Amino acid sequence: MKKIALLLLILILQACADDKKKTEPRVELSEEVSEDIQSLAKDEKKEEPISVRIPSYDFEAFQKKILQKSNDTTYVVNFWATWCKPCVKELPYFERINREYADKKVKVILASLDFPNKVQSQVVPFIKKNKLHSEIVLLDDADANSWIPQVSEKWSGAIPATVIYKNDSRTFYEKSFTYEELKTEIQKLL
Repeated sequence: MKKIALLLLILILQACADDKKKTEPRVELSEEVSEDIQSLAKDEKKEEPISVRIPSYDFEAFQKKILQKSNDTTYVVNFWATWCKPCVKELPYFERINREYADKKVKVILASLDFPNKVQSQVVPFIKKNKLHSEIVLLDDADANSWIPQVSEKWSGAIPATVIYKNDSRTFYEKSFTYEELKTEIQKLL
């Protein structure tokens, strides 16, 4: 009796497996679509992991290394933090500018105002998750009341804030950008 029950169970399971195979739709891909999918899969495999190195500067060093460059490059310096929702919302626009204008001598620098003790636990994972490729630095200077007006007399200290400059031409913005707004401001210096 046990053998008959076991045999019935095997037949039932086999029948269920056959029914499952019959109900799954079969999709035939054209040769062109199949090649596109294979190409995408190869491209995904080529994507290198993002290596994250975030230099930390006090304002004096930041000013010399980031805000006072004099050459034929347009610099876009965005002050942001991972905890600032408007900052995070506009980061893709800065990344897009970084990609699209790289050959036009435009350099995007993202100046994080996150707390230094949060760099490894929050900033680095955020950068990896969002695949940020722009240069990222940490502005680590607690005396904001002294350095904020040195960036711009117009700056209240709110973020996001952005400085766009080329040589002696410098504009400060205490606002969130759309891609089109950012592109328009950059093109004024090109």
